[in-house]
Amino acid sequence: MARFSVFLTLFALCGHALCQSSTADQFLAQESPIAKANLLANIGPDGKAAGAGAGVVIASPSKTDPPYFFTWTRDTSLVFAAIIDQYTLGIDQSANLRTQIDNFVTSQARIQQISNPSGTITTGGLGEPKFNVDFTAFTGKFFCAWGRPQRDGPALRATAMTVWANFLLGQNNVTYVQNSLWPIIQRDLDYVAQNWNQTTFDLWEEVSSSSFFTTAVQHRSLRQGAALATKISQSATTYTTQADNLLCFLQSYWNTAGFVTANTGGGRSGKDANTVLASIHTFDAAAGCDSVTFQPCSDRALSNLITYVNAFRSIYTINSGIAANQAVATGRYPEDSYFGGNPWYLATLAVAEQLYDALIVWNQQKSLDVTATSLAFFQLFDSSVTTGTYASTTTTFTSLTSAVKNFADGFVNVVAKFTPSNGGLSEQYSRNDGTPLSAVDLTWSYAATLTAIDAHQGVTPASWGAKGLTVPTQCQRSAGGGGSGGGGAGTVAVTFNVHAETVFGENIFLTGSVDELQNWSPDNALALNADNYPTWSITVNLPANSQIEYKYIRKFNGAITWESDPNNVINVPASGTFTENDTWR
Repeated sequence: MARFSVFLTLFALCGHALCQSSTADQFLAQESPIAKANLLANIGPDGKAAGAGAGVVIASPSKTDPPYFFTWTRDTSLVFAAIIDQYTLGIDQSANLRTQIDNFVTSQARIQQISNPSGTITTGGLGEPKFNVDFTAFTGKFFCAWGRPQRDGPALRATAMTVWANFLLGQNNVTYVQNSLWPIIQRDLDYVAQNWNQTTFDLWEEVSSSSFFTTAVQHRSLRQGAALATKISQSATTYTTQADNLLCFLQSYWNTAGFVTANTGGGRSGKDANTVLASIHTFDAAAGCDSVTFQPCSDRALSNLITYVNAFRSIYTINSGIAANQAVATGRYPEDSYFGGNPWYLATLAVAEQLYDALIVWNQQKSLDVTATSLAFFQLFDSSVTTGTYASTTTTFTSLTSAVKNFADGFVNVVAKFTPSNGGLSEQYSRNDGTPLSAVDLTWSYAATLTAIDAHQGVTPASWGAKGLTVPTQCQRSAGGGGSGGGGAGTVAVTFNVHAETVFGENIFLTGSVDELQNWSPDNALALNADNYPTWSITVNLPANSQIEYKYIRKFNGAITWESDPNNVINVPASGTFTENDTWR
């Protein structure tokens, strides 16, 4: 009878029969060992990943509807980043975890060598998103027509291994770092340095342009990699130069509406979990509330966070009637239609984690700043608050940080409310009633739980070098999915001619790195005319004296095909007119 009474109490508090606990503390304490066990069970060859190679992370045991029994470089790297943090920060230094990390290193060295549809180890193959679990290339179709390349994977893998390398250097294990880890890291860093300004599919494998998440993690990988290279007497010049360029480009995603536009293409609102995930996966407490790197407590990151959260308040039934200053379920982006477009466990937990990270820094620096950019965020909790700096000795600091902590806990409670009694976390939960949906036991969901728990407990990851960075006054800002070419005053009429043979109903379009070329948006790309077929033409007024990148795309029956890399580059003269003659490749 007592056990039944407890269940009724929890049900009343949570409002859902699947709820595990009524508070964030209780839920996280209960879920921690469950998440750890289920995460490890998804790393082959034992557990739920039977048939996978040692160190290979399966996205999910689900083999049909959806088929996730593959290993993604992105997911693997994020999972092992969490594992490596737990080991290096002393949270769990068990022999099992150490074995898993060693297997991760070995498996990724092997995966790097696999020739695949994106290329070989030296011709672009590192950008291949996923592989079969038996160390063979995946050659089937993705959920979307053109899901490759995805350029966040090499950056995330380099970052995870660099954290591990730094730990081992602290253990005086220099030989292993130089001979075993550095060759793997170097290949990934070289790929990032060479390809950061090329188009890429976003982390959801749907939009081909430039992605804030990808740019942010690429910047971190090169900055951190350059420091490691210097430690072991390797050249770091290229990495530092391209990190500066990435930092420049990172700023271009911010817009005056007060949020980060997640992708430079795709035709969406730009409000996306991509941006929150970028903030938590580039968290560096030593950088404080730096807005240049969009640190979790920066005014830009906080303004972006609340814009992202608010995008879901009115579109999910389970969010109905919840006050504007209380937590709600969040998903990938409001226009999402995959499996009906539902909240994701990892997305909701990411909001909590960003807020916990912010609290870590505010408590460390014993103050918080309210700026014109972050004012709307803080006014959720105190409508009378004004811009200014509030020391930890003030009642305003105390009341605001307490309210933010409750807000963060609220997102954990949302996850708790819709977590089954066995603690298993799928990919999504229903927007209508919270029922778990899509892939079961999603490994990334469990990793997100573990990192949220660490942040909730005040764990501070190792610094990666974000402190004190400034945006260079001169750098190459254009990139393969967005950015802008610099230029002087005035415009030049540029005629683009491209020889492209097509089938009936197929058309050629143009997009590129400036507003005049629609900022790499395939949806808004400029249509060329075929009056002199097979030559397609268009004349566009472009900024004078500027360097601009561009590509042609084909559209046929709703499908979009991009030209192959690299981007085309045009140097627009200072005056007059200019004609560019190309051939589709």
